[in-house]
Amino acid sequence: MSDWESKSVEGWSGKPAEGAAAPSAEKDLAVERRLIEKLVDSMQSEQRKSRRWGIFFKSITLIYLFSLLILWRWPGDNALSAKTGPHTAEVDVKGVIAADAPASAKRIIKGLQRAFDDPNTRGVILKINSPGGSPVQAGMVYDEIRRLRGLHPEIHLYAVITDIGASGAYYMASAADDIYADKASLVGSIGVISSGFGFTQLMDKLGVSRRLYTAGAHKAFLDPFSPQKPEEVKLWQQVLDTTHQQFIDAVKKGRGDRLKTDNDQLFSGLVWTGQQGLKLGLIDGLGSPEFVARDVIKAKDIVNYSSEPSAFDRLARRFGVSFGTAFADHLLQTRFDLQ
Repeated sequence: MSDWESKSVEGWSGKPAEGAAAPSAEKDLAVERRLIEKLVDSMQSEQRKSRRWGIFFKSITLIYLFSLLILWRWPGDNALSAKTGPHTAEVDVKGVIAADAPASAKRIIKGLQRAFDDPNTRGVILKINSPGGSPVQAGMVYDEIRRLRGLHPEIHLYAVITDIGASGAYYMASAADDIYADKASLVGSIGVISSGFGFTQLMDKLGVSRRLYTAGAHKAFLDPFSPQKPEEVKLWQQVLDTTHQQFIDAVKKGRGDRLKTDNDQLFSGLVWTGQQGLKLGLIDGLGSPEFVARDVIKAKDIVNYSSEPSAFDRLARRFGVSFGTAFADHLLQTRFDLQ
Protein backbone atom coordinates (compact mmCIF):
# COMPACT_ATOMS: atom_id res chain seq x y z
CA MET A 1 0.00 0.00 0.00
CA SER A 2 1.32 3.41 -0.90
CA ASP A 3 1.92 6.17 1.64
CA TRP A 4 -1.00 8.13 0.18
CA GLU A 5 -3.38 5.22 0.61
CA SER A 6 -2.14 4.58 4.13
CA LYS A 7 -2.83 8.25 5.17
CA SER A 8 -6.25 8.13 3.54
CA VAL A 9 -7.28 5.02 5.46
CA GLU A 10 -6.06 6.51 8.71
CA GLY A 11 -7.94 9.75 7.94
CA TRP A 12 -11.26 7.94 7.39
CA SER A 13 -11.01 5.30 10.01
CA GLY A 14 -13.64 7.11 12.30
CA LYS A 15 -11.23 7.70 15.21
CA PRO A 16 -10.93 11.31 16.45
CA ALA A 17 -7.72 13.01 15.92
CA GLU A 18 -5.59 13.68 18.93
CA GLY A 19 -6.66 16.86 20.84
CA ALA A 20 -10.13 17.08 19.14
CA ALA A 21 -12.05 16.72 22.48
CA ALA A 22 -10.64 19.93 23.99
CA PRO A 23 -12.85 22.45 22.11
CA SER A 24 -16.02 20.48 22.98
CA ALA A 25 -15.20 20.45 26.72
CA GLU A 26 -14.48 24.16 26.68
CA LYS A 27 -17.79 24.78 24.95
CA ASP A 28 -19.68 22.79 27.62
CA LEU A 29 -17.93 24.69 30.39
CA ALA A 30 -18.88 28.00 28.75
CA VAL A 31 -22.53 26.94 28.56
CA GLU A 32 -22.52 25.89 32.20
CA ARG A 33 -20.86 29.17 33.18
CA ARG A 34 -23.53 31.17 31.37
CA LEU A 35 -26.30 29.17 33.02
CA ILE A 36 -24.79 29.73 36.45
CA GLU A 37 -24.42 33.46 35.74
CA LYS A 38 -28.05 33.67 34.65
CA LEU A 39 -29.15 31.78 37.76
CA VAL A 40 -27.13 34.08 40.02
CA ASP A 41 -28.48 37.18 38.23
CA SER A 42 -32.02 35.86 38.57
CA MET A 43 -31.55 35.22 42.30
CA GLN A 44 -30.10 38.68 42.81
CA SER A 45 -32.98 40.22 40.86
CA GLU A 46 -35.52 38.36 42.98
CA GLN A 47 -33.74 39.48 46.14
CA ARG A 48 -33.80 43.09 44.96
CA LYS A 49 -37.51 42.83 44.15
CA SER A 50 -38.18 41.22 47.51
CA ARG A 51 -36.32 44.01 49.29
CA ARG A 52 -38.21 46.66 47.32
CA TRP A 53 -41.58 45.07 48.12
CA GLY A 54 -40.56 44.70 51.76
CA ILE A 55 -39.65 48.37 51.94
CA PHE A 56 -42.90 49.27 50.18
CA PHE A 57 -45.12 47.31 52.56
CA LYS A 58 -43.21 48.53 55.61
CA SER A 59 -43.64 52.09 54.40
CA ILE A 60 -47.36 51.57 53.82
CA THR A 61 -47.71 50.11 57.31
CA LEU A 62 -45.86 53.04 58.87
CA ILE A 63 -47.94 55.56 56.90
CA TYR A 64 -51.13 53.76 57.95
CA LEU A 65 -50.17 53.73 61.63
CA PHE A 66 -49.04 57.35 61.46
CA SER A 67 -52.35 58.32 59.81
CA LEU A 68 -54.30 56.51 62.53
CA LEU A 69 -52.31 58.38 65.15
CA ILE A 70 -53.06 61.71 63.50
CA LEU A 71 -56.76 60.85 63.16
CA TRP A 72 -56.88 59.79 66.78
CA ARG A 73 -55.24 62.98 67.96
CA TRP A 74 -57.12 65.23 65.53
CA PRO A 75 -60.13 66.92 67.15
CA GLY A 76 -63.53 65.93 65.83
CA ASP A 77 -65.20 69.26 66.49
CA ASN A 78 -65.53 71.88 63.83
CA ALA A 79 -62.74 74.40 63.84
CA LEU A 80 -64.04 77.69 65.22
CA SER A 81 -60.90 79.77 64.83
CA ALA A 82 -62.32 81.47 61.76
CA LYS A 83 -65.15 83.21 63.65
CA THR A 84 -64.78 86.92 64.22
CA GLY A 85 -67.08 89.34 65.97
CA PRO A 86 -70.69 88.88 67.02
CA HIS A 87 -72.41 85.88 65.47
CA THR A 88 -75.26 83.39 65.77
CA ALA A 89 -74.23 80.03 67.18
CA GLU A 90 -75.77 76.92 65.66
CA VAL A 91 -75.96 73.36 66.99
CA ASP A 92 -77.36 70.55 64.83
CA VAL A 93 -79.75 67.76 65.81
CA LYS A 94 -79.70 65.37 62.85
CA GLY A 95 -81.19 61.92 62.64
CA VAL A 96 -82.45 59.56 65.30
CA ILE A 97 -81.73 60.63 68.87
CA ALA A 98 -79.78 57.86 70.59
CA ALA A 99 -76.81 57.43 72.89
CA ASP A 100 -74.51 56.06 70.18
CA ALA A 101 -75.78 58.26 67.33
CA PRO A 102 -74.60 61.64 66.00
CA ALA A 103 -77.69 63.12 67.69
CA SER A 104 -76.73 61.91 71.15
CA ALA A 105 -77.29 64.01 74.25
CA LYS A 106 -73.55 64.10 74.91
CA ARG A 107 -72.70 65.66 71.55
CA ILE A 108 -75.63 68.07 71.50
CA ILE A 109 -74.95 69.25 75.04
CA LYS A 110 -71.26 69.73 74.32
CA GLY A 111 -72.09 71.92 71.33
CA LEU A 112 -74.62 73.95 73.30
CA GLN A 113 -72.20 74.55 76.16
CA ARG A 114 -69.51 75.84 73.81
CA ALA A 115 -72.03 78.03 72.01
CA PHE A 116 -73.27 79.67 75.21
CA ASP A 117 -69.76 80.09 76.62
CA ASP A 118 -68.46 82.03 73.60
CA PRO A 119 -68.47 85.77 74.40
CA ASN A 120 -69.28 86.62 70.78
CA THR A 121 -72.49 84.57 70.71
CA ARG A 122 -75.56 86.77 70.31
CA GLY A 123 -78.06 83.96 70.09
CA VAL A 124 -78.19 80.19 69.68
CA ILE A 125 -80.07 78.15 67.09
CA LEU A 126 -80.82 74.51 67.76
CA LYS A 127 -81.25 73.34 64.16
CA ILE A 128 -83.46 70.24 64.20
CA ASN A 129 -84.05 67.62 61.54
CA SER A 130 -84.98 64.52 63.51
CA PRO A 131 -87.94 62.13 63.85
CA GLY A 132 -87.23 61.59 67.54
CA GLY A 133 -85.68 58.77 69.50
CA SER A 134 -84.66 58.02 73.06
CA PRO A 135 -86.74 59.79 75.73
CA VAL A 136 -83.77 59.68 78.07
CA GLN A 137 -81.44 61.43 75.62
CA ALA A 138 -84.10 64.00 74.73
CA GLY A 139 -84.79 64.68 78.40
CA MET A 140 -81.11 65.24 79.11
CA VAL A 141 -80.88 67.86 76.36
CA TYR A 142 -84.13 69.48 77.54
CA ASP A 143 -82.76 69.86 81.06
CA GLU A 144 -79.42 71.22 79.83
CA ILE A 145 -81.11 73.82 77.63
CA ARG A 146 -83.10 75.14 80.57
CA ARG A 147 -79.95 75.19 82.74
CA LEU A 148 -77.95 77.13 80.14
CA ARG A 149 -80.78 79.59 79.62
CA GLY A 150 -80.76 80.23 83.37
CA LEU A 151 -76.99 80.79 83.40
CA HIS A 152 -77.07 83.04 80.32
CA PRO A 153 -80.39 84.94 80.37
CA GLU A 154 -79.02 87.46 77.86
CA ILE A 155 -78.61 84.75 75.20
CA HIS A 156 -81.83 83.39 73.70
CA LEU A 157 -82.05 79.92 72.23
CA TYR A 158 -84.27 79.31 69.22
CA ALA A 159 -85.22 75.85 68.02
CA VAL A 160 -85.54 75.86 64.23
CA ILE A 161 -87.13 72.80 62.66
CA THR A 162 -86.31 72.07 59.02
CA ASP A 163 -87.86 68.88 57.54
CA ILE A 164 -89.04 67.28 60.77
CA GLY A 165 -88.92 67.93 64.48
CA ALA A 166 -91.15 65.29 65.97
CA SER A 167 -91.46 63.32 69.17
CA GLY A 168 -88.15 63.36 71.11
CA ALA A 169 -86.87 66.13 68.83
CA TYR A 170 -89.90 68.26 69.68
CA TYR A 171 -89.31 67.37 73.34
CA MET A 172 -85.93 69.13 73.03
CA ALA A 173 -87.37 72.04 71.08
CA SER A 174 -89.99 72.79 73.71
CA ALA A 175 -87.21 73.92 76.07
CA ALA A 176 -86.23 76.78 73.73
CA ASP A 177 -87.26 80.40 74.09
CA ASP A 178 -89.06 80.18 70.75
CA ILE A 179 -89.61 77.57 68.05
CA TYR A 180 -89.57 78.27 64.31
CA ALA A 181 -90.31 75.93 61.42
CA ASP A 182 -91.14 75.94 57.75
CA LYS A 183 -94.82 75.92 56.83
CA ALA A 184 -94.39 72.37 55.48
CA SER A 185 -92.21 71.06 58.34
CA LEU A 186 -93.53 68.18 60.42
CA VAL A 187 -93.80 68.98 64.13
CA GLY A 188 -95.34 67.52 67.25
CA SER A 189 -95.97 63.78 67.57
CA ILE A 190 -96.22 64.05 71.34
CA GLY A 191 -96.52 60.39 72.17
CA VAL A 192 -94.63 57.23 73.08
CA ILE A 193 -94.36 53.98 71.16
CA SER A 194 -93.08 50.52 71.96
CA SER A 195 -93.10 47.89 69.25
CA GLY A 196 -92.12 44.29 68.78
CA PHE A 197 -93.22 40.97 67.29
CA GLY A 198 -94.85 37.78 68.53
CA PHE A 199 -93.81 34.44 67.05
CA THR A 200 -95.74 31.97 69.20
CA GLN A 201 -98.19 30.82 66.48
CA LEU A 202 -95.39 30.48 63.95
CA MET A 203 -93.43 28.35 66.39
CA ASP A 204 -96.46 26.11 66.90
CA LYS A 205 -96.79 25.58 63.15
CA LEU A 206 -93.11 24.74 62.86
CA GLY A 207 -93.18 22.45 65.86
CA VAL A 208 -90.66 24.56 67.78
CA SER A 209 -90.89 24.75 71.56
CA ARG A 210 -89.51 27.64 73.61
CA ARG A 211 -87.16 26.79 76.47
CA LEU A 212 -86.77 29.82 78.68
CA TYR A 213 -85.41 29.83 82.21
CA THR A 214 -85.69 32.90 84.43
CA ALA A 215 -85.47 33.96 88.04
CA GLY A 216 -88.28 36.43 88.60
CA ALA A 217 -91.91 36.02 87.60
CA HIS A 218 -91.89 38.73 84.94
CA LYS A 219 -88.25 38.73 83.85
CA ALA A 220 -89.13 37.65 80.31
CA PHE A 221 -92.33 39.65 79.86
CA LEU A 222 -91.06 41.25 76.61
CA ASP A 223 -89.90 37.97 75.10
CA PRO A 224 -91.37 37.73 71.56
CA PHE A 225 -91.33 33.93 71.66
CA SER A 226 -93.58 33.66 74.73
CA PRO A 227 -97.34 34.31 74.94
CA GLN A 228 -98.41 37.67 76.30
CA LYS A 229 -99.95 37.84 79.76
CA PRO A 230 -102.66 40.45 80.43
CA GLU A 231 -101.09 41.63 83.68
CA GLU A 232 -97.73 42.17 81.96
CA VAL A 233 -99.33 44.11 79.10
CA LYS A 234 -101.02 46.31 81.69
CA LEU A 235 -97.72 46.86 83.51
CA TRP A 236 -95.91 47.84 80.31
CA GLN A 237 -98.73 50.20 79.34
CA GLN A 238 -98.28 51.94 82.68
CA VAL A 239 -94.59 52.44 81.86
CA LEU A 240 -95.52 53.98 78.49
CA ASP A 241 -98.21 56.17 80.05
CA THR A 242 -95.76 57.46 82.65
CA THR A 243 -93.22 58.32 79.98
CA HIS A 244 -95.93 60.00 77.91
CA GLN A 245 -96.99 62.12 80.88
CA GLN A 246 -93.38 63.18 81.45
CA PHE A 247 -93.28 64.28 77.80
CA ILE A 248 -96.56 66.22 78.15
CA ASP A 249 -95.39 67.93 81.36
CA ALA A 250 -92.12 68.99 79.72
CA VAL A 251 -93.92 70.46 76.71
CA LYS A 252 -96.42 72.33 78.88
CA LYS A 253 -93.61 73.67 81.06
CA GLY A 254 -91.62 74.82 78.05
CA ARG A 255 -94.46 76.23 75.96
CA GLY A 256 -96.68 77.55 78.73
CA ASP A 257 -99.77 79.53 77.71
CA ARG A 258 -98.79 79.41 74.04
CA LEU A 259 -100.22 75.89 73.71
CA LYS A 260 -103.82 75.52 72.61
CA THR A 261 -104.53 72.77 75.11
CA ASP A 262 -108.24 72.80 74.36
CA ASN A 263 -107.44 70.57 71.36
CA ASP A 264 -107.84 67.03 72.67
CA GLN A 265 -105.61 65.69 69.85
CA LEU A 266 -102.61 67.82 70.81
CA PHE A 267 -100.94 65.10 72.90
CA SER A 268 -102.29 62.13 70.97
CA GLY A 269 -99.11 61.45 69.02
CA LEU A 270 -100.35 63.11 65.84
CA VAL A 271 -97.91 65.06 63.71
CA TRP A 272 -98.71 68.50 62.27
CA THR A 273 -97.34 70.77 59.57
CA GLY A 274 -95.55 73.93 60.59
CA GLN A 275 -98.55 75.97 59.47
CA GLN A 276 -100.92 73.87 61.60
CA GLY A 277 -98.46 73.84 64.49
CA LEU A 278 -98.39 77.64 64.52
CA LYS A 279 -102.16 77.73 65.10
CA LEU A 280 -101.88 75.11 67.85
CA GLY A 281 -99.11 76.96 69.66
CA LEU A 282 -96.57 74.25 68.98
CA ILE A 283 -94.29 76.79 67.27
CA ASP A 284 -93.94 80.57 67.40
CA GLY A 285 -93.22 81.48 63.80
CA LEU A 286 -92.38 80.39 60.28
CA GLY A 287 -88.80 80.78 59.14
CA SER A 288 -85.43 79.20 58.35
CA PRO A 289 -82.23 79.25 60.41
CA GLU A 290 -80.93 82.06 58.19
CA PHE A 291 -84.11 84.06 58.80
CA VAL A 292 -83.83 83.65 62.56
CA ALA A 293 -80.15 84.62 62.57
CA ARG A 294 -80.66 87.65 60.34
CA ASP A 295 -84.04 89.02 61.44
CA VAL A 296 -84.59 87.70 64.97
CA ILE A 297 -81.15 87.44 66.57
CA LYS A 298 -79.78 90.24 64.37
CA ALA A 299 -76.47 88.46 63.80
CA LYS A 300 -76.50 87.02 60.29
CA ASP A 301 -73.10 85.31 60.54
CA ILE A 302 -73.68 81.72 61.65
CA VAL A 303 -70.98 79.63 63.33
CA ASN A 304 -71.68 75.92 63.78
CA TYR A 305 -70.71 74.56 67.20
CA SER A 306 -71.95 71.02 66.61
CA SER A 307 -69.76 68.40 68.20
CA GLU A 308 -68.99 65.94 65.40
CA PRO A 309 -67.47 62.46 65.78
CA SER A 310 -63.70 62.45 65.55
CA ALA A 311 -62.06 61.38 62.32
CA PHE A 312 -60.86 58.25 64.08
CA ASP A 313 -64.41 57.41 65.17
CA ARG A 314 -65.69 57.95 61.66
CA LEU A 315 -62.96 55.71 60.26
CA ALA A 316 -63.67 53.01 62.83
CA ARG A 317 -67.38 53.17 62.11
CA ARG A 318 -66.73 52.94 58.39
CA PHE A 319 -64.81 49.72 58.89
CA GLY A 320 -67.66 48.29 60.92
CA VAL A 321 -66.03 48.21 64.33
CA SER A 322 -69.31 49.20 65.97
CA PHE A 323 -71.40 46.62 64.10
CA GLY A 324 -71.10 43.96 66.77
CA THR A 325 -72.19 46.29 69.56
CA ALA A 326 -75.11 47.68 67.60
CA PHE A 327 -76.27 44.20 66.61
CA ALA A 328 -76.04 42.93 70.18
CA ASP A 329 -77.94 45.94 71.50
CA HIS A 330 -80.65 45.36 68.92
CA LEU A 331 -81.05 41.74 69.94
CA LEU A 332 -80.81 42.17 73.69
CA GLN A 333 -82.85 45.30 74.24
CA THR A 334 -86.47 46.16 73.60
CA ARG A 335 -86.38 49.81 72.64
CA PHE A 336 -89.22 52.26 73.21
CA ASP A 337 -88.86 55.71 71.72
CA LEU A 338 -90.62 59.01 71.63
CA GLN A 339 -92.04 58.74 68.14
